[in-house]
Amino acid sequence: MLEVEGLTKYYGRKRAVNQVGFRVIQGEIVGLLGLNGSGKTTLLRMLAGSLLPTAGRVTVGGIDLLEEPREVKKHLSFLPETPPLYNDMKVRSCLRFVGRLKGMGRADLRDRLPVVEAQTGIEDVGDEVIGHLSFGYRQRVAVAMALIHDPKLLLLDEPASGLDPVQIVEMRELIRSLRGNHTVILSSHLLPEISQICDRILMIQEGEIIGEGPEEDLAQRFTRKIRVRMQVRASRSDIEDCLRAVPQVEGIEWGREQDGRSSFVLDLSEDVREAIGLKLVSRGLGLLEMVRTDLDLENTFLRLMQTEEGSS
Repeated sequence: MLEVEGLTKYYGRKRAVNQVGFRVIQGEIVGLLGLNGSGKTTLLRMLAGSLLPTAGRVTVGGIDLLEEPREVKKHLSFLPETPPLYNDMKVRSCLRFVGRLKGMGRADLRDRLPVVEAQTGIEDVGDEVIGHLSFGYRQRVAVAMALIHDPKLLLLDEPASGLDPVQIVEMRELIRSLRGNHTVILSSHLLPEISQICDRILMIQEGEIIGEGPEEDLAQRFTRKIRVRMQVRASRSDIEDCLRAVPQVEGIEWGREQDGRSSFVLDLSEDVREAIGLKLVSRGLGLLEMVRTDLDLENTFLRLMQTEEGSS
């Protein structure tokens, strides 16, 4: 759906984005994660065709953005952090207006409007003036404006910015519902939002991609050891005797021992949870819990940022 090659942007002598390249497949939700000022918005604006890159290439559905911008923009929508709402218009009238701007005919709008209203949860405010709505509903209207022409690619810049906790959850569910039918690139500095919504993450710092992949892969890249939280119905000595035969176990951090159950955390050099489980069960020890705990996006993000800052 989207292919980016060597995308670069200079403002005078200042380099905002440097040689960014990645691919996004159809129906995927990809998170663009970075601190404020890291280049997220500049990158999204170039992907949307609203900012000319200094160098690089962007194709959407195989169509070159620079060569055929009008054709590409038929298939994408860009929702900036501060949406361009028409606050003096009523919701439904605004959606019709935006749809006509996007080239939609009356018949297409008539069919599409109820779908988008239901999808974004604004059916009950269609006759309300946008400026009279709560901030959360205005954000929903903004998403509806972006979706009205059924774009294949949706670019969202900090869509949860300024929302309260309840509204954040609602926005999260709304974006999740787009998976499969739309390809979404979502930028945020809110780590839980990226973690809970996105299939894959691009970490950006000072205009460069410093990490790319699913959350597990990014965590594994930094945390070379694997940590597994366990609870076993057995004594510490029996557990230690059993695990001594597993060479990948590099350390045991003991927790509580109560009612014949021992809680502990293992440090592993490789993911051998299956082998450990089989060995414990074969010895007649009661395996009650085995949970991998090192896959923490927040810690990974902070550590990667610190690592890159230290190396630079």
